[in-house]
Amino acid sequence: MNPIILFLFFSLFIMTLSLQTEPATNNAQIIVMGLVYCDVCTTNSFSRHSYFLPGAEVQIDCNFRAYVPKTKEQVSFSVNRTTDKHGVYMVEIPSVDGIECAEADIASTCQASLVGSSSASCNIPGYSSTTDEMAIKSRHPNLCIYSLAAMNFRPSKRNARLCGK
Repeated sequence: MNPIILFLFFSLFIMTLSLQTEPATNNAQIIVMGLVYCDVCTTNSFSRHSYFLPGAEVQIDCNFRAYVPKTKEQVSFSVNRTTDKHGVYMVEIPSVDGIECAEADIASTCQASLVGSSSASCNIPGYSSTTDEMAIKSRHPNLCIYSLAAMNFRPSKRNARLCGK
């Protein structure tokens, strides 16, 4: 996927999220998100014929460890999420008592895996799992956002008319 498109998409989403989210306490709120698209030309990259895939099912497995004075917290979870109309999936993790994003040393591992496509014409997994993460800073000091690399499905047969040889 074109990194510029991905960056712009997530930047707009994060700005909207930052304006809407007001943490009630000083505890950290963690958000894990990513997106799924249909790779029409089967190149494992987002082309002009690609489109974001709504209704795709994704499994997210994460383990967060945070170390602050006098506190050692660990949160592990595995959940399934369905992408929205923009192909975005998101998991919001409730605040962890005593953890503040700005001050804590947070070590995390997250992996997302494709479970199923909502499209009969675009249902062959391409990039089917990811552990690549990019931490995005929010305007709120206790909001930690982890963006996972994009995953894709593709058609069973490449459309040579649209995509060339």
